Amino acid sequence: MECVTETLQLVPALTRPDLLAPAVAAELRGWEGERPVEQVAVAEIDPALADTAQFCARYGVAPEESANCVVVAGRRGGESRRAVCVVLSTTRADVNGVVRRILDVRKASFLPVEEAVTETGMEYGGITPIGLPVGWPVLVDRAVAESDRVVVGSGVRRSKLWLPGALLAGLPAAEVVDGLGRPAAG
Repeated sequence: MECVTETLQLVPALTRPDLLAPAVAAELRGWEGERPVEQVAVAEIDPALADTAQFCARYGVAPEESANCVVVAGRRGGESRRAVCVVLSTTRADVNGVVRRILDVRKASFLPVEEAVTETGMEYGGITPIGLPVGWPVLVDRAVAESDRVVVGSGVRRSKLWLPGALLAGLPAAEVVDGLGRPAAG
């Protein structure tokens, strides 16, 4: 199969709210005057290529520049605990090690797709740490936080956001975590 690289047109995210989930657009508008929202760009993509490997191959983005955002959950004393993990796409979130300990639960697992979509108000394959429900911890792997520029979802499958990792690490509910991302098995 031939690899075809398409050109991405990056524009300031708030100039294209049609490419953002409503909660993402609302949070970014709230950044104005508070955080450098002008450093957040968006690009329209083919929604069929939103999954990381396909996206990176088609658009020529290095996997180490792309971050995955996954929703995890666990229970403790009848209470459900949620968190979002942001790790480079070359790694996998250490859900039953690091995340389990942070959430203080016996077992943590990925939230089922339907629940993740319903609770975040975002599309599967586009879930992002920007615009999440209030009170959800955002666990950001140190490698993401230290990235000059990283690609994440936009809340919808038809676009991606580009921004400095420091902006993700600076989200109000964010915690930078060493060792959150473990090398992906080859």
